[in-house]
Amino acid sequence: MAKAAQTKKSRPRTKRRSKTPTLRARVRTWLLRGALGVAAAVLALVCVFAVIRPPTTPYILAEGLRHGEVKREWVSFGEIAPVMVRSAVAAEDANYCLHWGFDMNAIRDALEEGANRGASTISQQTVKNVFLWQGRSWPRKALESLLTPVVELVWSKRRILEVYLNVAEFDQGVFGVEAAARHYFGVAAKDLSATQAARLAAILPDPKGRSAKAPSDFVRRRAAQIVDGAATIRADGRAACFER
Repeated sequence: MAKAAQTKKSRPRTKRRSKTPTLRARVRTWLLRGALGVAAAVLALVCVFAVIRPPTTPYILAEGLRHGEVKREWVSFGEIAPVMVRSAVAAEDANYCLHWGFDMNAIRDALEEGANRGASTISQQTVKNVFLWQGRSWPRKALESLLTPVVELVWSKRRILEVYLNVAEFDQGVFGVEAAARHYFGVAAKDLSATQAARLAAILPDPKGRSAKAPSDFVRRRAAQIVDGAATIRADGRAACFER
């Protein structure tokens, strides 16, 4: 009996695991909560901007701080000349009405032809301009790829184009098609001619290096191609998703 009691008494006690989370676990939890919070905030902004105009963008804000001010005036979709909308689509994303945010054929062609060819759709560019930052980096491209289908799901095709044409840069400190039309041609966006619209669309890929008012030979040739392209997508139905 005494032996049994002695054996029981000498049995080593097992240490109970502390229920207090380690520093690594706490940091992981904070990071996860932070990521979920940011994702929820961005999703809320996507929903809000589906009906309310974005007050600014990260890039417009940065350029405003750098230059002191920017030229920008928001106009609704109906206040933009239809030929301007078609010209932008023809120049930047001719299959805009046929994809859900990513043009797989353009991506395939870009991979085959190398890094000099771009494959970003208007939807992707809108996401980048409104929610993200400029420049090329894998983190930004990853976020852009995640957000683009969400924007395509929540916004209409017309809304994406409306926002895109109101936040796109057309010259140093000049943002949006209304400010660009007045800056270059002294007219409102709704009064742009086919040639003027094509020239504005031609400078979109390089707004600081190209001019719509004093176009280079390249810009003139590119604008002529865009005039034809805008007419083509109207005739073959590739403008149907934004024209009524």
